[in-house]
Amino acid sequence: MPANHTFAPKCSGCNHNSLTMVKSFEVTELPVRSAKFVARKQWVVAGADDMFIRVYNYNTMDKVKVFEAHTDYIRCLAVHPTLPYVLSSSDDMLIKLWDWEKGWMCTQIFEGHSHYVMQVTFNPKDTNTFASASLDRTVKIWNLGSPDPNFTLDAHSKGVNCVDYFTGGDRPYLITGSDDQTAKVWDYQTKSCIQTLEGHTHNVSAVCFHPELPIIITGSEDGTVRIWHATTYRLENTLNYGLERVWAIGYMKGSRRVVIGYDEGTIMVKIGREVPVASMEGSGKIIWAKHTEIQTVNIKTIGADYEVTDGERLPLAVKELGSCDLYPQSLKHNPNGRFVVVCGDGEYIIYTALAWRNRSFGSALEFVWSSDGEYAIRESTSRIKIFSKTFQERKSIRPTFSAEHIYGGILLAMCSNDFICFYDWAECRLIRRIDVGVKNLYWADSGDLLVISSDTSFYILKYNVSCHSKFAPSVNILHVL
Repeated sequence: MPANHTFAPKCSGCNHNSLTMVKSFEVTELPVRSAKFVARKQWVVAGADDMFIRVYNYNTMDKVKVFEAHTDYIRCLAVHPTLPYVLSSSDDMLIKLWDWEKGWMCTQIFEGHSHYVMQVTFNPKDTNTFASASLDRTVKIWNLGSPDPNFTLDAHSKGVNCVDYFTGGDRPYLITGSDDQTAKVWDYQTKSCIQTLEGHTHNVSAVCFHPELPIIITGSEDGTVRIWHATTYRLENTLNYGLERVWAIGYMKGSRRVVIGYDEGTIMVKIGREVPVASMEGSGKIIWAKHTEIQTVNIKTIGADYEVTDGERLPLAVKELGSCDLYPQSLKHNPNGRFVVVCGDGEYIIYTALAWRNRSFGSALEFVWSSDGEYAIRESTSRIKIFSKTFQERKSIRPTFSAEHIYGGILLAMCSNDFICFYDWAECRLIRRIDVGVKNLYWADSGDLLVISSDTSFYILKYNVSCHSKFAPSVNILHVL
């Protein structure tokens, strides 16, 4: 990474809700490469190419402190989450620890890198340790109070620009990004590389594990941001807004918003869907996923005489039900409400709805319940399996067409891109094929009416349970207005 990146020599603050600039102030005539909030002190701390660290009160804009910190460009600052410490790293190959309660005294110098130290970051699971990324191709893990690194990762074949710790769950992981155009995920306990993320066509300049979503985000001087699944490491999406090189990625806990800093501007995006992952069964019990944690309420506890105003938040007591072993992408009660299936990342787990105990699990692209508690999974486009109420495999089916989707309910439905076939659950006999591209399917609670929706129209069909071989349209095609 060249040493003469162009950065604006000022600090700016924006309101992420109104998307308006709140304050902007000149810091120095030279580039400012790092600025961090210290919310508990209402400060902004900035490090620049003039080797000075400057501290401002972001409410009054007053300068709190200005001091020369290094003998070369300051690349990065990191604020300790609880103690009065700020780390700085520099092109002078040093990392320094500053204590603001001791008048910003330098209380420790960390030596060991043989090239520019591009980034430092504290370990959120052990804030007595931190990681440093350097153009000497290594990442070093340090302990506060110790002059020597705990260990060194020979991380990449070229310089390392960025490093971030995994914040969720128990995995002892960190991620690095390099001028070798890759990002790597490491287990810092075993000191082994877990995965190499390849695809960028220029230096990887920013990396992060998202704190709320199961994703890794990488940014590069190729102008793209890539989003990877944090468990499977599959590339989920590539973003390119045409604003030249990517230099920074920011996020906020409790939010799906991600901010990307480029040569030519800043972009804020929302990642993930807004619709919550939730399910409600007939007695009024609702469960939903908050990341991997499952919560529940019973809407009948508010009483029938409670007057509800439209849009009002209901006074419901939320209960923690348990946690999932996978990141939920869908939740669905079975028909009698005793079980809940959690699906995500090509897997499913069936839990008891009350005690949240694991009863069965497996791999599946899709999962559907029958109307009486059996279920089917789509393992692939060529294999469907049906399971009994006791979670035993009862039948394995190889359809004569490519099954792109399955639907549950009174009948088991399998769809290609051009038609849908309905089968009975007991024998898996074909009831009827309908030539339509299916977007969704809805059964009435009575079980004798069905709606098939496509992109441009929908069909209403009547199912005669007593005449199992007939499945005839009762209404002509109705066009959506």
